[in-house]
Amino acid sequence: MRALFYYFERDLVKWLRGRVTVVSSLVMPATWLVFVGLALPTKFTDNYLAFITPGILVMTTLFSSLQGGTLMIFDKILGFLNKFLAMPSPRESILYGKILFISVRGLLQATVILLIATLLGVRVFNPVSIILIYLTLFLFSVFFSALSTMIGLHLSDHDSYSAVNSMISMPLFFTSSALMPYEVMPSWLSTLAKLNPVSYAIDSIRVLFEGGMPVHGLIGLAIGAGIMVLLGTYQFRKAFV
Repeated sequence: MRALFYYFERDLVKWLRGRVTVVSSLVMPATWLVFVGLALPTKFTDNYLAFITPGILVMTTLFSSLQGGTLMIFDKILGFLNKFLAMPSPRESILYGKILFISVRGLLQATVILLIATLLGVRVFNPVSIILIYLTLFLFSVFFSALSTMIGLHLSDHDSYSAVNSMISMPLFFTSSALMPYEVMPSWLSTLAKLNPVSYAIDSIRVLFEGGMPVHGLIGLAIGAGIMVLLGTYQFRKAFV
């Protein structure tokens, strides 16, 4: 447990020292919310800002989570990973520390989005729903941060990871229910969106915004996150650089 918090604190301090990175990571999601939510003309909803807010929350968490691989590659290039793997602490604590840091950073970004959305008139049903929104985003972040960190473990340069990142993030986002409901999608896109794990998180948060309880969505995300963490644990226990 102590090793986990060491790796978490290390990444957190490094992030906080980069003031430009901190500011940009908080401003960009807000920019998406304001300009897309308020400026994009739509015909399928009277309040597109309320519709798109869950999508922006999940999009921000997705892009943030997929940076886990970048953190791993930095550690490999600078020689830190070799030293971490040789330490007597459990190897998987490297993975857990990065997952915790990425998830906390993503929740901070989500908080900014929720505050701005509230100022613009979006309402969440009750305080319990807000807690469950954070839980949904946390599970979603665990899933993709574990995946990206595993990918980063097996790649050796930023260019390769950037290519993989783009292949994962953009198709997942644009084939999800983030920007439009299933009813107005072409049938093939609607089918893809319903199978997309990004849609699971978005749809769950939309239900929470309306005061419902997305039991199946939360269970699905929890199972997916658990599987990814188990796979990551196995990978790190066998890892060598």
